[in-house]
Amino acid sequence: MPGGSRHAPKPRQAVTGGSQEMGREKGREEGRIADIIRPVIAAVGLDLESVRVSAAGRRRLLRVVVDSDQGVSLDDAATISRQLSAALDTVAVMGDFPYTLEVSSPGVDRPLIDPRHWRRAVGRLVQVTVNDSRVSGISGVSGTLSGRVVAADTDGVTLDVEGTRHRFGYPALGAGAVQVEFGPPQPELGATRDGH
Repeated sequence: MPGGSRHAPKPRQAVTGGSQEMGREKGREEGRIADIIRPVIAAVGLDLESVRVSAAGRRRLLRVVVDSDQGVSLDDAATISRQLSAALDTVAVMGDFPYTLEVSSPGVDRPLIDPRHWRRAVGRLVQVTVNDSRVSGISGVSGTLSGRVVAADTDGVTLDVEGTRHRFGYPALGAGAVQVEFGPPQPELGATRDGH
């Protein structure tokens, strides 16, 4: 029959709270996977940044993001990919479904949340929201600002904002965002990863 369906439409089933429950189950599954792969990743000196499982047709896509203070090379990603695949296959955490494993490093758009993220951004231009100037200890500095990360340690970040260095504790900062620059970082700021 032209323009029509050859099959009768299937009745829709009522869904009660299904999307919330599916979200919780997905989170639990990603947590189980993270628990299995975290030691493998740590053994090679990398940090696990995120685990995401999504559908990709009849297969599932497992995206694992790793990072380190030295960055992640293509060889590092290939090596850890082989090790993760072996670890996942021994426990069958992905079930009987075929899956594709994708290992990558975080992109420039990754938010700076943890102290290690800020430490890895030393020398980079960032934009960040200062949540509370009383917490930061700098009167008059609040709202969104741009500055270059000069130092980052366990307690906070030093930013060069228009030629003046300001120290912020992590509680005063929202998630930072690295700004894309075309050219090398400015060495005259004396930025070092250890803050000296």
